[in-house]
Amino acid sequence: MVNVGDKAVTRRIAKAIGYVQFSKPGMEDIINNAEKKKGSVFHTAKIAGIMAAKRTAMTIPLCHQVELSGVDMNLKISPEENRVHIDCQVQTEARTGVEMEAICGVLGAAATVYDMCKAQDRHMIISNVQVTNKQGGSNDFDV
Repeated sequence: MVNVGDKAVTRRIAKAIGYVQFSKPGMEDIINNAEKKKGSVFHTAKIAGIMAAKRTAMTIPLCHQVELSGVDMNLKISPEENRVHIDCQVQTEARTGVEMEAICGVLGAAATVYDMCKAQDRHMIISNVQVTNKQGGSNDFDV
């Protein structure tokens, strides 16, 4: 594990995005019926994404345990592209960044969408998960 003890505590923010691609019939089903046997797809996926971001250090080997001050999860249907757009922004005051937490948030939400919709659409694809913004510390960027 990397020693971050000499780094300054600063406000750190990271944003990641990703997509769940559906078949056309699968997208029509989610537009017309986002409520599944397990409950609301989007509410459940949002909670799953937040939980995944908070538990990143338990999933990624040698990742620092970071106390998060905020996790913003957003899921939006894009019917013209037959996909759900997911973004996760994570904040903390710490010595290390939260890019991994943002990525895990997106993946947790995407996996939940897949799980809740797999009975209607076995052709879903989780794709293009990437960090699009990092602030705080060194090497800030915005895609």
